[in-house]
This record gives sequence, C-alpha cells and structure tokens, in this order.
Amino acid sequence: MSEAQNIAALDRFVEEVINQGKYEVCDEIVEENFVELDPLPGQQQGREGLKDVIRMLRTGFPDIHWVVEETIASGDKVVSRFKWTGTHRGDFLGIPASGRKVAVPGVVIDRLQNGKMADSRILMDTMGMMQQLGVIPGPGAA
Repeated sequence: MSEAQNIAALDRFVEEVINQGKYEVCDEIVEENFVELDPLPGQQQGREGLKDVIRMLRTGFPDIHWVVEETIASGDKVVSRFKWTGTHRGDFLGIPASGRKVAVPGVVIDRLQNGKMADSRILMDTMGMMQQLGVIPGPGAA
C-alpha cells in the first residue's frame, strides 16, 4: 500500500473508531493479531484488545475527540502527533468520574501491513492527564 493509503487508513481509524465508536471498522483496518508495543496495564494484545482500550477510553470520556495535528509517513510506518480531549464522565483506569475536562497530547507510531494496522507504539502525556483529573498534584502544588 502507498504511504497515502496508510495515512488514509489511520485517519479512518481515528474518525470512525475512536471518535464515533464504530468498533466494527477495526475488523476492516486492524490485523487480527495486532500488537501494542507499549500496552496499558492489563491491555490484551490483538484486535480485540485494541477495541477494549478504545471502549475504556470512550466509557471514561464519552465525548472524546481525537485530532491528528501532524503526520509523517515512511514506507509501512506512519507517525502521528495528536491531541485528544474529553470530559471524564465515567470510570477510567479505576478513577471514578470527576467531570473534569482533559486535553492529552501524544505521538503514535503505527506500522501497517497490506493496508491494516499491524502494530503500534503510543506515547502520550499520561502524567499531565492524571494532573488534569486531579489524581496527582500539578506543577507548583504544595
């Protein structure tokens, strides 16, 4: 697949799966044996494990909106700089709903194989998110 086609597949994943919750789209654009190279604690591997993580995010932040701010593609890899926003209205990683809004930046490196996501490495500002949720003190807190 071309770099442009790989980017288009990832754009579809962000819009339809993450932002709209259309999990069935994963079956079309994610390999069944998908590998998360930096999994969340307890995250299962495979396409179903990825769906579970998206469900967890959408449960904790039902209004989640993911925006890709920059994309670089080379061969079978696509690097995306993103920011997602949402309101904490449900349980997330054992943290009860706080009603707080978050904005979480990050970078993800995806490798595609035959137009499908094969593996991924996501790095996002988890510390900043936890500060925004009030779970840990922010900068300058006593």
